[in-house]
Amino acid sequence: MNSFSEKLIGNVNKVIVGKDKQIELLLVALLAGGHVLLEDVPGTGKTKTARSLAQSLDLDFKRVQFTIDLLPSDLTGINYFDRQANAFVFRQGPLFTNILLADEINRATARTQSSLLECMEEKQVTVDGQTRKLDPPFLVIATQNPVESQGTFPLPEAQLDRFLMMIKMDYPSHDESISILKRFAVEDPLTSLAPVTSKEEIFAMQDQAKKIYVSDLLYDYAARIAEATRQSPDISVGASPRALLAFVSAAKALAFVRGRTNCVPDDFKELAVPVLAHRMTLRSQRFAASDGKFMSKRDTAAAIITGILDSVPCPTEDFSN
Repeated sequence: MNSFSEKLIGNVNKVIVGKDKQIELLLVALLAGGHVLLEDVPGTGKTKTARSLAQSLDLDFKRVQFTIDLLPSDLTGINYFDRQANAFVFRQGPLFTNILLADEINRATARTQSSLLECMEEKQVTVDGQTRKLDPPFLVIATQNPVESQGTFPLPEAQLDRFLMMIKMDYPSHDESISILKRFAVEDPLTSLAPVTSKEEIFAMQDQAKKIYVSDLLYDYAARIAEATRQSPDISVGASPRALLAFVSAAKALAFVRGRTNCVPDDFKELAVPVLAHRMTLRSQRFAASDGKFMSKRDTAAAIITGILDSVPCPTEDFSN
């Protein structure tokens, strides 16, 4: 792991306990120019992790609580008539930030969810026919609760495909739970968290991540994994070309975060589930595990992709430039 990654994870760890892997993947998404969907039950640290990351990176942060009555204009902003100026003036919405936390995104209607498509894909917002660019870097961290379905609107496939990764937060271990209790016993450490980098450094690292070397053998390996999802009898819609591009971009960013100048097969193996699983459309929504219980859609997709990784031959040559 490079020195910056260690410094960032160490800084966020002053607030968040036991989430090194999740923090690393959030950093990968930022460097790859992608977005993240955090999925888990309430209270597992999704919001606190997003705030800690933004504060550590010294980036503007805004949080929007998605509800059924949230309108697209509540996100993008509106043009209103200013009587003093005798002209229409644009009032920016919360999309005009660096890190946007879309809390419980599946509680908003499909119309409001779709208002994020343009900003996530093209880093711009169009209101009343006028397009406005968003200041880089721009990262959407959306959260959703996979357990409670009442009053929710499942994200459509087109929306899910805009997320570079889906990450599970998971419950802390017993020792981590004790550390959390001690850390928050007196005050919230987030209030005193200081930044460890600047926007200029982030831009430089994004450029460096793009230049990470990927050998032809690994391009072939990534393509074979994507093609295997399209040929799987358990998957009706497999990985798209956009998913394959995201897969490689994330692998390059992970290699950079780990302090390497080239990708290795393990980069693709580690990222296959978080990058590809949420994009899959399964033929059956109920899949029996070895103990006879039924798994969730995401766990089912993860199990299928793990099987694909076992079946696709992994190259073993020297992958350095």
